[in-house]
Amino acid sequence: MIRPMVTNPIPQFPAGFLWGVSTSAHQIEGAADEREPSVWDAFTAEPGRVKDGSTAAVACDHYHRHAEDVALLAGLGVDAYRFSISWPRVNSPQGLDFYDRLVDELCAAGVRPVPTLFHWDLPVGLDWLERDTASRFAEYVSLVVGRLGDRVTKWITLNEPAEHTLLGHALGAHAPGKRLLFDALPVAHHQLLAHGLAVRALRAAGATDIGIANSHGPTWAASDEAADVEAAGFYDLLLNRMFAEPVLLGAYPEGIGELMPGDVESDLKIIGEPLDWYGVNYYAPTKVGAPQGTEIEFGGLTMPAELPFSVREIEGRPVTDFGWPVVPEGLTELLTGFRDRYGERLPPVVITENGCSYEGLDDQERIAYLDGHIRALHRAVEAGVDVRGYFVWSLLDNFEWAEGYARRFGLVHVDFESLERTPKASYRWFRDVLRAQR
Repeated sequence: MIRPMVTNPIPQFPAGFLWGVSTSAHQIEGAADEREPSVWDAFTAEPGRVKDGSTAAVACDHYHRHAEDVALLAGLGVDAYRFSISWPRVNSPQGLDFYDRLVDELCAAGVRPVPTLFHWDLPVGLDWLERDTASRFAEYVSLVVGRLGDRVTKWITLNEPAEHTLLGHALGAHAPGKRLLFDALPVAHHQLLAHGLAVRALRAAGATDIGIANSHGPTWAASDEAADVEAAGFYDLLLNRMFAEPVLLGAYPEGIGELMPGDVESDLKIIGEPLDWYGVNYYAPTKVGAPQGTEIEFGGLTMPAELPFSVREIEGRPVTDFGWPVVPEGLTELLTGFRDRYGERLPPVVITENGCSYEGLDDQERIAYLDGHIRALHRAVEAGVDVRGYFVWSLLDNFEWAEGYARRFGLVHVDFESLERTPKASYRWFRDVLRAQR
């Protein structure tokens, strides 16, 4: 039997702290022929878009094996399960029936369902460059909450609009594969508008526990030189502040609002609808310096030379199999920094994603990663940040977007040929952590 390494006990978190795991529909559900197509189906059908040439047509086949996965959740002992609802599936006949069954099974297992309403799988035919997509999203949200709102109480509107804008529309590395650079800014605004309209739709249906899952990380200047500090400040504005401040403050950072389409002042009143909590996806800080004048490869992405910054390697740190640096203290820095920057405008925080890619069933590196980040989160709590929950990414190894099946983030190993699930050492470790927190 593989046994996880022994560590010192994790400090106790406050009573009522929510422990969970996360997934997303396109990455695990499969059953692509039983729903309408998404932009990710179109993207992965294009040769060269996914590194191993794979698609998510089957993925983990969660659509047909969800009962097995709910049993894994129950065995893990989590309080909650964050999953996403596929807009293309909801648009299909009987599409909502699947989520109806899933929610019922989660409730029966004592696991709180926490749906994300958009996790990048936009229906084919819609486009975030178009303002109308935000209104269409609100209609879809009303349909979902009307069906599930009697059992689901905690909702997430969007997942990582920053990455969906940057990777999908500015750099072309993700679906829908557009390389618009700064002409992608309307995509950011329309997603944020969709978030605000979704909050209103959820409130109209009686929801009282609503958040968003934004990705954030500290931005570190490559040096004290003025050019590096300026570049880092711009990167922080673009990837952190531009997506946090419209939601938390009802305003864009200075100089950004005038770049956005439409009646921005009126839209910000919608975007800034009060939230019950603020979700943070954290993986690592980013080291940023002045532009270097050449196109470079970094973290699997091609960074164009015309960007007004360059992303640099964080040296002297262990890295995951994805090449991402392991910096647990960056989570403490991020959360205390948000508390200091936004004060009383920052609602309670939930870590909606945190995890790492490593191979193997005896995944001691993942255990060390999670141990370090949970301790870093506790230090933020001790420093006075109101943190209410923590979700590991992810329950299952899955389709990792443009990386295909080459990266394994799961607490549970999935054999992508047989689809057999095998809990890893990290699954048992996290189960024991949760038992000790009760």
